[in-house]
Amino acid sequence: MKSIPRMMKVGFLQFGPILKQVEENIDKISKIISTTGNFDLLVIPELANSGYVFVNRSELAEVAEEIPNGYFVEKLTELAKEKDGYIVSGICEKKGETFFNSSVLVGPEGYIGKYRKIHLFDREELFFQPGDGEFRLFNVRGMNVGLLICWDWIFPEATRSLALQGMDILAHSTNLVLSYCQSAMITRSIENRIFTITSNRTGFEKNGEFELHFKGQSQITSPDAKRLAQAGTDTEELQLAEIDVEKARNKWLSDRNHIFEDRRPEKYNKLIGKK
Repeated sequence: MKSIPRMMKVGFLQFGPILKQVEENIDKISKIISTTGNFDLLVIPELANSGYVFVNRSELAEVAEEIPNGYFVEKLTELAKEKDGYIVSGICEKKGETFFNSSVLVGPEGYIGKYRKIHLFDREELFFQPGDGEFRLFNVRGMNVGLLICWDWIFPEATRSLALQGMDILAHSTNLVLSYCQSAMITRSIENRIFTITSNRTGFEKNGEFELHFKGQSQITSPDAKRLAQAGTDTEELQLAEIDVEKARNKWLSDRNHIFEDRRPEKYNKLIGKK
């Protein structure tokens, strides 16, 4: 496996996107990023370009963009080049007449890849098509980075699918309105021996009769089940932590227990629909 520097600087940017205000949202992201130094990997919330509480599909058409040639991705790439780092951000994506709740990965060299949310939450099913790709890893300075979005967290199979491919860090863009995820991500970290970065949004968002309150508390967790950083519930902030990625590559929990080698896949047939 490719060797990497022992310590990498990773983090989250927590803020409250404004519904249907793409330029204002990227301006806010840029201002917050300008307050910090360089980083290796930074994660930004779900649907950071567009906001979340849509009433009809025509609203998505106003703000969604094709990847990688849209305005929001272009501006994110400029920020990545400026900071000599890599950015994962949620984005409202369009492909023809179809919309996806997606995450995009950009770096100093430009656009790298995307992930389309596979597990849609609640009213998202009215507007978005479920992701049509595979769970896959991206190489970021020798780190194996996996992308998931919000409600994907409740399906342990999603994180495990990435971990079995060799994931070191989960980049998790979210718009959390429930209070369970932050605790559950500690479990995801220890059961897969990985780092996780959950970047959540803040604030209230109202559109017509629909209103949601987003929970904040973005965080970074480690393979030994520690929180390395956590934001407040209502604050807009950026936090970074230095991590030793090699800790995610040691899958031994005791002298005799390896979390992957001890698995018994032949006993898990019901997980994949086999009898």
